[in-house]
Amino acid sequence: MKLEGLPLFKTPPDEESEPLDRTKPPKHLTVSELTAKIRGILEPTFAEVWVQGEVSNTRPAASGHLYFSLKDATATIAAASFGWSKRRPPFEVKDGLQVLVHGKVSVYPARGNYQLIVDRIEPLGAGALALAFEQLKTKLAAEGLFDPRRKRTLPPFPKKIAVVTSPSGAAIRDMLNILRRRAPHVEVLVVPAVVQGDEAPRQLIGGLDAVNQYGLAEIVVLARGGGSIEDLWCFNDENLARAIARSKLPVISAVGHEIDFTISDFVSDLRAPTPSAAAELVTGHWADVSRQVLQARDRLRSFVVRDLAQRRNLLAHLSARVVSPLDKLREQAQRTDDLAMRLERAMKTRLEHRRLAMGRILGKMEALSPLKVLERGYSIAMKDDGTVVRSRAQLNPNEIVTVTFHDGKAQAKIL
Repeated sequence: MKLEGLPLFKTPPDEESEPLDRTKPPKHLTVSELTAKIRGILEPTFAEVWVQGEVSNTRPAASGHLYFSLKDATATIAAASFGWSKRRPPFEVKDGLQVLVHGKVSVYPARGNYQLIVDRIEPLGAGALALAFEQLKTKLAAEGLFDPRRKRTLPPFPKKIAVVTSPSGAAIRDMLNILRRRAPHVEVLVVPAVVQGDEAPRQLIGGLDAVNQYGLAEIVVLARGGGSIEDLWCFNDENLARAIARSKLPVISAVGHEIDFTISDFVSDLRAPTPSAAAELVTGHWADVSRQVLQARDRLRSFVVRDLAQRRNLLAHLSARVVSPLDKLREQAQRTDDLAMRLERAMKTRLEHRRLAMGRILGKMEALSPLKVLERGYSIAMKDDGTVVRSRAQLNPNEIVTVTFHDGKAQAKIL
């Protein structure tokens, strides 16, 4: 920047001043001198400060230093913590984290801007959430919501499972893949709910209550993939914990990763380390039965093959020892082949019978489903208080009842 023709200090108009000699430059400072003067004023004034703000623009360097910005609603200041990674911090500094930092204000001459040189960082949000988590955990434990004696036992062979989760998340896709592979005949009902943010507890409670109210499943799974403590915080909601405790159906909490714990994990009847693990848990007995059937089939097949081999070996041994006409040998060989074909047919018939029996069992299971009954033209009439109408004597003229069909509901007036 050119300073020619500009005085360094302007004299007030009412004071006398010497005329400016334009043949030589006025008194001036270099950029380095000006920066040094600013630094000499700024750094001693703010040699030790505590500043609260939100971390943004985090840039960890390979040298172990950490560069970031600290901001609030109206201002931003650059910050640097030298040797941060070497201090073995107990937490990760990342964008969006509310922190309280200690350090001093310094001037970086190369860019001519001021910044905070930070020597201590304390997270505000994480500490507050951890305290709230422990307080609620202590409160609910004192009320007995975590008592193992009140936990319900999961049915060993569930035919219908309800999963309360986000229908667009990766958690439900992983669960469905496992359920289809391990127990394809089990019906899965996905109850949509947001699983992050202020609205999440209300929707999770609504889904859980709906499954209980209408008996839509035998097991309810609350599922969500991994995330930060803020992302999973909705599963630490007190109202959700009480909804889980009052559920008539067994509830599995499958939230986050194995290292993540929420209040719903403690109050649920079973905690699964991950949503995928929950899918494996609810289909464990079905998978065992399927595996036993496959093992029995393999053993039977091995027995038949081994028996046939032994008979062929015996025939070959006898043929070598017995001197008989060629036709007699051919007859014996034909009989052996006939026996082999009969055994193979018997094997196929037996396996087919087992397959048909299994199909009949699955057909009966499907036929007993309440939804299948509704699809055949039946309906359920319920009064306003939720009572199922089983007799004409329960009805009064002009009373309004709710009729449930397989594809929805309708209201009817009693004439």
